Amino acid sequence: MNKLNELLDSLDSSLAERVRVRHRNSVPEDGEFVLYWMRTAVRAHENPALSIAIELANRLQLPLLVYQGISERYPYASDRHHTFLLQGARDVQQELAERNIAYRLHLERPGHRGPHLRSLADRAAMVITEEMPVEPMPRWTALLCRGLRCSLLCVDTACIVPMRLVGKSYERAFAFRDATKKLYADRVDAVPLPEANVDHALPPNIVLPFEPIDLQNSRIDQWVSECDIDHSVGPINDTIGGSTAGYERWNAFKANVLSKYDRLRNDPLKEGASRMSAYLHYGMVSPMRIAREAAEDGSKGATKYLDELLIWRELAYSFCMFRPEHGRLSALPKWAMDTLNEHASDERPEVLSWETLARGDTGDSLWDSAQRSLMLHGELHNNVRMTWGKAILNWTSNPKEALKRLIDLNHRFALDGRDPASYGGILWCLGQFDRPFEPAQPIYGSVRTRPTDQHARRLDPIAYRRKVTRSTCGPMPTVAVIGAGLSGLACARTLSDHGFDVKVFEKSRGLGGRMATRRADDTLRFDHGAQYFTARDSNFKRYVRSWTQDGVVQPWQARIAVLESGKVQEFKQGTERFVAVPGMNAIGKHLATNLQIRLQTRVAPPQRINDKWQLCSEDEETLGSFDMIVVAAPADQATSLLSGARLLASRSANAEMSGCWCLMLSLAEDLDCEFDAAFVHQSPLSWISNNASKPGRNLGHQAWTIHATPQWSQEHLDAPAEQVEQLLLEEFWKAVGLSPEPHVHLKSHLWRYALPSTPLPERFLFDPKQQIGACGDWCGGPRVEGAFLSGIAMAGRLMGHTNSLAKPTSVHQESQFDLFDSHPGR
Repeated sequence: MNKLNELLDSLDSSLAERVRVRHRNSVPEDGEFVLYWMRTAVRAHENPALSIAIELANRLQLPLLVYQGISERYPYASDRHHTFLLQGARDVQQELAERNIAYRLHLERPGHRGPHLRSLADRAAMVITEEMPVEPMPRWTALLCRGLRCSLLCVDTACIVPMRLVGKSYERAFAFRDATKKLYADRVDAVPLPEANVDHALPPNIVLPFEPIDLQNSRIDQWVSECDIDHSVGPINDTIGGSTAGYERWNAFKANVLSKYDRLRNDPLKEGASRMSAYLHYGMVSPMRIAREAAEDGSKGATKYLDELLIWRELAYSFCMFRPEHGRLSALPKWAMDTLNEHASDERPEVLSWETLARGDTGDSLWDSAQRSLMLHGELHNNVRMTWGKAILNWTSNPKEALKRLIDLNHRFALDGRDPASYGGILWCLGQFDRPFEPAQPIYGSVRTRPTDQHARRLDPIAYRRKVTRSTCGPMPTVAVIGAGLSGLACARTLSDHGFDVKVFEKSRGLGGRMATRRADDTLRFDHGAQYFTARDSNFKRYVRSWTQDGVVQPWQARIAVLESGKVQEFKQGTERFVAVPGMNAIGKHLATNLQIRLQTRVAPPQRINDKWQLCSEDEETLGSFDMIVVAAPADQATSLLSGARLLASRSANAEMSGCWCLMLSLAEDLDCEFDAAFVHQSPLSWISNNASKPGRNLGHQAWTIHATPQWSQEHLDAPAEQVEQLLLEEFWKAVGLSPEPHVHLKSHLWRYALPSTPLPERFLFDPKQQIGACGDWCGGPRVEGAFLSGIAMAGRLMGHTNSLAKPTSVHQESQFDLFDSHPGR
């Protein structure tokens, strides 16, 4: 313990004041290195944690190992955040190599998972990491400290005045400003310490528990596509991660805008904000340098910028540090909690689903434009952001749900999501750092309101919509999706929401593929393809919950039996099953809203001509020229359509699919059954289901769907439909153990490619050189969920590929760095 104290006492005071001993222990004599666990200061310059790690390693006469691990399990992990982080890591890797400092990056992904940080920490003489008061960092730090044999130090790398010197949380900015005035005066202009060298190199043959990634000679989009994360949120083409891009943006702002910041910052149509929040959040730029250079400017604009950077930003950091419940309503001041609770039962104009909000489809023009800014650009001008945040109280059932939705939308789409400053802005929308406003209003009580219609009167909504929906990299790629099943529609929907020009071609008359509903007459309908679906993946569950709220999906509380030899053997319980309403094709119709879709069009294999894909129908009608092609058809059909991409065609040919004969049956009299549906054993049948038992059907009478087994179907692929109908009808009566009764409707349908019997392990196929891919339930796993996730993953791969080729537009887009507006009574 004394050795640790001696080491800390030897640090320069400007570094020592930033250290918190999170876990105190001895310095193991057999420690192989000092470990710097880099996570929120992704930079190799003016980084107090790195400086301290170098100093302590040199004093212990040990090598330094900088370890950065990018997990699949942080909240809201997506292609957007992963790409930005890896772009930053690429700069760090190069910068540390130039300084001869050992850096190893581990990217968690299938086949490359494990407790690698723990393994390294067990070999370390000391662990240094950054202080970050928002989850998951405190929890991950606590987990590492359990059983850790060495000490762990947390270093404040984010604030000019370290959070621990502030000492407590403040409810108002003026109080924080007064309390920290002297602390800032002593630090803003401080000259940074010289960057030290490492005295002892890490042995080149050191054994690591993982295979490090070299980002200098590999493609980030390929790495990201392999991770088990949310691929529905794509990377931002006009905001590249890393110190290089961050300082380029800062230097342009400093030269052209900083002096006018006080006059321009509140107008989202002006170029008045720095757009530095994402770089500050991930520590890719030094806040010390930003503050120092802003102070050197000395203009009124710089003074206001410093107030935002130092006071409002660090007010939020200290608040999160000393109020660990900052993600809950209990973090609000008592007056705000009381008034929101008093009005929690007030009638809302409308309660909207997650998907409606996330896609910016509320019908409120200004709010939808703001959400589109988050979706497309990963940022939102703060003056609009406050109005955006407060509006969500109107569209959620209570304040708790409003906060939950605010956090989700911000953290999922904003590049600076999960940042203390983000929590500060979110909580402000509910009364934090503010005062009561009387008289009380419905829903809001005495929390300040900012109606969108009032905001729209001081802003040109059309000009704002045009600005936030502009392309992020020049003309967006044109994409043809062949197949309007669930996988193709999920892919097209995701790409379209991100600004891609997408057209969908489908050979059938309807949407949804095997999620189909057959109408026999005005009242008789059969779900003759997919019967129901389950939700296991957290990303898919999010959509299912939203579809349920929108009435597109409902749980199916069915009595599901296992039948054998005409008798019920058992009932299946414990699995939550969902169906679309009023038919299984409703999800396809929902996803297809506002997409460009051409039905009853059989597409010939695409032809690659002059770096474009030329698409024609089988009857030789020209369908268009496209940058990218997605084949979302069953594997056998995909193999034919992929003939222009031989490697993909050879892979899809390995995915075998089995057929399924389906019988649709309606009887003159309803059966008296103790079950609604059943798995059938020891029979040519695999499944029977009464469509009338599903919610939202309103059929008034039974409508039975009967599926044959894959083996029986394969043996009867070429059998006449009439013969199949009679054979399956006989087996139905055997399965239910009843004597045949008259029927009023009997019709069969052959799903030639119904089930993937040997799906590929990949979620999708893609050739980046030719820009063609394929997806479906034969990729990555069967079932409805598998098809949906395959389509989303395919879209993510195309967005990542586009990002890797993008040349960002030069239009200056405001960000949410500006945390707060100038409010009366502040």
